[in-house]
Amino acid sequence: MSSSSSSSATSSALIAAFWMSGAHASFISMAVAGRAIQTELNTFELMAYRSVVGFVLVCLVIAFSKDRFAQVKTTKAGTHVLRNLFHFTGQNLWFYGITVIPLAQLVALEFSSPIWVALLAPLMLGESMTRSKFIGAMIGFIGVLVVARPGIAPLELGHLAGLGASIGFAMNTLFTKKLMRTDTTLCVLFWMTASQAVMGFALAAPGGVTMFSLGMTPWIILVGVAGLSAHYCLTSALRHAPATIVAPMEFARLPLIAIVGMVVYGEPLELAVFVGAALILAGNLYNIIAQRRLRKAAA
Repeated sequence: MSSSSSSSATSSALIAAFWMSGAHASFISMAVAGRAIQTELNTFELMAYRSVVGFVLVCLVIAFSKDRFAQVKTTKAGTHVLRNLFHFTGQNLWFYGITVIPLAQLVALEFSSPIWVALLAPLMLGESMTRSKFIGAMIGFIGVLVVARPGIAPLELGHLAGLGASIGFAMNTLFTKKLMRTDTTLCVLFWMTASQAVMGFALAAPGGVTMFSLGMTPWIILVGVAGLSAHYCLTSALRHAPATIVAPMEFARLPLIAIVGMVVYGEPLELAVFVGAALILAGNLYNIIAQRRLRKAAA
């Protein structure tokens, strides 16, 4: 490799690291804000108000973009609906999870989402189930068992919520891949925030929608902004560096949120959570590297 290409790769990795630091800050902010908000609101109300904040922000960006609202037209309405049903469900489970199990455990279980993507892609996208995908998935699921420790530690609803959230996020990823073949990112975000605001208010309505207090307003704004900025930063990181570089950076979120959980909420640091998360990451990386080698061999 020449010095110029090596320098370019290093520069790209540093830029990706910058964007990933933004993603970490956003995801951690969303967790802290989500816990604070649920002292007043349930998850449906939280998602409704968060989506309203996101919808306003997305509309402002669209209004000042080149094609404005013409770019939100879509021929894939059904796919948008399915994507947002899975994302809405996964996000509700995630927000529930942050209130009942330690933050580090929830994030470790959330890391299994790419494993589900690898297993479900053959069914959803017609991709082949390769040996490497299967091995990577098995390594990842061993990691999930290490984190949850069924039979050793009590299996709580929060653990099931974390796994459910990871499956919801995986389905969201698969449907997003389908949509990105025809629709823009702003189109996807527009329909996501609009539809999930409706879903949140509709599901909260039978019990009566609670209006949050004035003191809760900063948390509501934070969770809405962080929800958009997290995904924007993650997408930007992947634009500058391959998944083999970005995936290990994502692992840094675990010790960061574990420290937040310990300092802010007095949650214990558990070795099993880090070991399990490392196995989940190893499964993801094994699959990514194996697929990359297969593409090179086919080229």
